[in-house]
Amino acid sequence: MPTEETPLAGLATLLGQQPNRPRTATEFVEAALRQAILGGQIAPGTPLRQEDLAALFGVSRMPVREALRQLEAQALVDFEPHKGAVVTEISAEDAADNYAIRRALEPAALALSIPHLTEADFERAEELIADLDGEADQARLGDLNRRFHLCLYGAVGRPKLLALVNAQLAAADRYLRFHLAAKGRDHLAQAEHRALLAACRAHDIPGGQAVLLQHLDTAAATIARFFAERG
Repeated sequence: MPTEETPLAGLATLLGQQPNRPRTATEFVEAALRQAILGGQIAPGTPLRQEDLAALFGVSRMPVREALRQLEAQALVDFEPHKGAVVTEISAEDAADNYAIRRALEPAALALSIPHLTEADFERAEELIADLDGEADQARLGDLNRRFHLCLYGAVGRPKLLALVNAQLAAADRYLRFHLAAKGRDHLAQAEHRALLAACRAHDIPGGQAVLLQHLDTAAATIARFFAERG
């Protein structure tokens, strides 16, 4: 069992403070690990060995394995070759870099794309907003968010610019899922998505860019505040 000198010592302390245990072993493990990762009790990059966790929680390895997969869907855990599960390496600096790059690229792509968007594009964007509203699997939220934005940038006519935008949106997926794991899916900015779609539909380039920049700045400030609160 891990001791006070191990990387999981903070988790062991946290478990001693748990007032109520969730119904199933998987829920118990997943909730405790999520709280410890988001609260900083387990450092980024820490290996999460199934046998150590099973001993610490007093459960078999099966619920530990399932809990780790759920945490992977929330971008809190990565599975690395030859290492297994590790706590996600994520930082305020990396998040700020990602949003700064997106702020530079996406308004330019949007401005070039809006004049060429069709009604079919708008209808697809509406469908993706509805999909985001109804999606219960947190692992899919980042992908749906990326596809929504790309739907509105897709008529840009600049393949290299679009590829750069897509790469940054893919990188942003873990920040979105990490944030939603911490704050809940009610913080998904669907009102801003709808406002962005409305501006595109009106072929309002300045208005669309303004909504997009507000959307990105709000997301960047929110994740920065989360890291500041966590210390």
